[in-house]
Amino acid sequence: MRFALPLALTLIAAPAMAASADPTTGEQIAKTECASCHAIGTSAEAKSPDPKAPRFVDVAKMPSTTELSLKVFLRSSHRNMPNFILAREEIDSIASYILGLGGK
Repeated sequence: MRFALPLALTLIAAPAMAASADPTTGEQIAKTECASCHAIGTSAEAKSPDPKAPRFVDVAKMPSTTELSLKVFLRSSHRNMPNFILAREEIDSIASYILGLGGK
């Protein structure tokens, strides 16, 4: 009986966390914040405006790209990227969008 409440809270919270990841919102954020450097769509011919910035579709298809790796990456500072401050829901949505580009 002592475990019933924590288990119930976990089951209730799990769908709420998953619901915060919206690939459509992620695409909109990518268009606003990322497209000046990265090719963010699925077009095979698209090139990133900054040749050093990988295309999102290429990132999505990398074997090492997972939901966790994207979220960690988006929460970390990088020398060649602006230091964006994104909310958890925004990071979840961008990660969901990128994963979708690779069919993951």
